[in-house]
Amino acid sequence: MIDLKSVNMSNNEIKPNINSRPPVVVVLGHVDHGKTKLLDAIRHTNVVDGESGGITQHIGAYQAEVHGKTITFLDTPGHEAFAAIRTRGVKVADIAVLVVAADESVKPQTKEAINIIKEAGIPYIVAINKMDKDAANPQRVKQDLASEDVLAEDWGGKVPMVEVSAKDGKNLDDLLDMILLVAEVEELGEDLGSPTGGVIIESHLDKQRGNVATALVNKGVLKIGDFIVVGTVIGKIKSMEDFKGNSIVEARPSQPVVIMGWASAPQIGKGFEVAKNKNEAEDLQAANVDIKQLLLFITSTREDHGDKKVLNMVFKTDVSSSMEALDNVVGQIKSDEVGYNVISYGIGSIGEADIKTAIASKAQVIGFRVGVDKSAEKLAERDGIKLATFDIIYELVEYIRGEMANLLGAEVKKNIIGKLKVIAIFKTDTKSIILGGKVISGKALRGVGCDILRGEGVLGSAKIGQLQHNKGDVTEVSDGLEAGLRLDFGGKDMPEIRQGDIIEIYEEESVKRTL
Repeated sequence: MIDLKSVNMSNNEIKPNINSRPPVVVVLGHVDHGKTKLLDAIRHTNVVDGESGGITQHIGAYQAEVHGKTITFLDTPGHEAFAAIRTRGVKVADIAVLVVAADESVKPQTKEAINIIKEAGIPYIVAINKMDKDAANPQRVKQDLASEDVLAEDWGGKVPMVEVSAKDGKNLDDLLDMILLVAEVEELGEDLGSPTGGVIIESHLDKQRGNVATALVNKGVLKIGDFIVVGTVIGKIKSMEDFKGNSIVEARPSQPVVIMGWASAPQIGKGFEVAKNKNEAEDLQAANVDIKQLLLFITSTREDHGDKKVLNMVFKTDVSSSMEALDNVVGQIKSDEVGYNVISYGIGSIGEADIKTAIASKAQVIGFRVGVDKSAEKLAERDGIKLATFDIIYELVEYIRGEMANLLGAEVKKNIIGKLKVIAIFKTDTKSIILGGKVISGKALRGVGCDILRGEGVLGSAKIGQLQHNKGDVTEVSDGLEAGLRLDFGGKDMPEIRQGDIIEIYEEESVKRTL
């Protein structure tokens, strides 16, 4: 969770007679309702094409110029796996934009977003998107939102609602004007006098640049050369970039900035502090040591599974937020018969060390949006280690479900193919019974299983070892014909079969079990 004391942007912390700052706006809504396309239309860029399956899977921070004023946008993922990321986005924002598709109206994640916004206590605007659709029905959207206690201004409520289309740009200017109006009412101040601080939005390991983090400044001025502390991680800022990738030398409140110079990837959602020098940074680091945080991911899924069969896994992800989302969604897989252990988590491409960890723990390696080193690939192939990578989280989750289901073993299903009524008992020995009967439904087959029934009860089960019709050996006897059978019990207890008992004949089918 975010340390709200270190990242709170409320008016309570704003000093009088200071300049206004850009509003930080979070965009929320149900998956596929057009949140990212709405931001694309505002920024005149294209983020969706670079996302697997058209689903945004990281939090991103962007800025847009509107009538000479700046707005900072946080783009949050809509897929249910990223609930924690959505919550974080709201807690560092001043204003929320709830996107609802005009043709689909309120969906489960819409309701979740409403609850998150209300809990955060920030003002919000509803963007009724996809007004270009033939099925667009904004009145239905307003009615459904009213059921969630979100009442539009033109219905006598307090929530501004703007009908827009990200596809053709309809009313986007009205939406931006509404954001600026709400920001003006909020009187957001730029606090430059306080010690510099903010929050980490994203972090990952870049092969060329090392550990990289995206931060959002909320007070003070962040500069190259500053010592920056996030929990137990210290960085000395070597270089900074704005959201467009341009090099900058300082970042001001409400500005998203990409920071290079970390010893290790800082934890997302954590507030950062700027120290005066290295010694002060180390003092802050020592004060922030929290063993529980250090072991969060490693221990979260390490548990005693008793007699369950267990799937061991080594996870590698591209960025910290993917790791968090993965931990969250995989944790929802429950079974009384099988379990899983995450042996280790890591950020960056899959390397030999990951394969060696898997070898030692009899695990498989699973990557999310990461590459695989050639040497690691060869080592995995040589030692028979399963290695799988995915770009879409729900495909990864289904894979894990399948691998856990494989541990269950197949379920044997009986398919009834016929019934035979016993007419006479000819011979009985220690392992088998020879009898005669008539097929009263379906057919009798040689080599398949059968149950011996009397009334509603099952006397026992056997296998049809021999089948005859008209004193000749056959493989099948059809409905209405008489047959001779040898029932083999293979060491099982043999029931006392009588005339009139029913032999229920079945074929066995092996059915793969699922979770």
